[in-house]
Amino acid sequence: MTVSLSAELWPEVQPEAARRLMLAAVESFAARGYHATTTRDIAAAAGMSPAALYVHFPSKAALLFEISRSGHEQTLTLVEAVADRPEGPRERMRKITEDFVAWHARRHTVARVVQYELQALPEQEYAVVSALRRRIEHRVRDVIAEGVEQGEFRVGDLRTAARAVLSLGVDVARWYSDRIGKTPKALGREYGELTLRMLGADA
Repeated sequence: MTVSLSAELWPEVQPEAARRLMLAAVESFAARGYHATTTRDIAAAAGMSPAALYVHFPSKAALLFEISRSGHEQTLTLVEAVADRPEGPRERMRKITEDFVAWHARRHTVARVVQYELQALPEQEYAVVSALRRRIEHRVRDVIAEGVEQGEFRVGDLRTAARAVLSLGVDVARWYSDRIGKTPKALGREYGELTLRMLGADA
């Protein structure tokens, strides 16, 4: 990961040294897991001394929280941007899935940390991230509910359906790599079609 990528991922984080530490933490957590990673590992990957890390983040947990919070806020923003469009629920659901899947594929290393290290967060920070996850799920569930009301979707339980749709995107981060020969955008389109079928939409 590069400095330009850090600015793209976390434009609100300043200074650049803090973004470098977040990138280093992502790489370390993804490679070793949160619990096996030390602050010394993160500082070394960022080209800094261990003491320099504490200038920007009070702890390893604070780094994980910043990465997780930011990732969930980004995905909430993309879901809300589509959910608020004037199109019908079928097209919005397709587009939500496309964008959600593409984000998890394009940012698969970050997304693995964001999605699969949740349990390592301290209780208070976990509550913040859980609230963001609920907001994402609620927006997706609302679009599905609208589709059911209009006769476009056929599902049994709205909550289960919303979680299933989101799980498809989340799991992409676990296995996606640039070697599969399919772009995040192309994968998103395929998942968009799969989601409509899963929700019982007519071809």
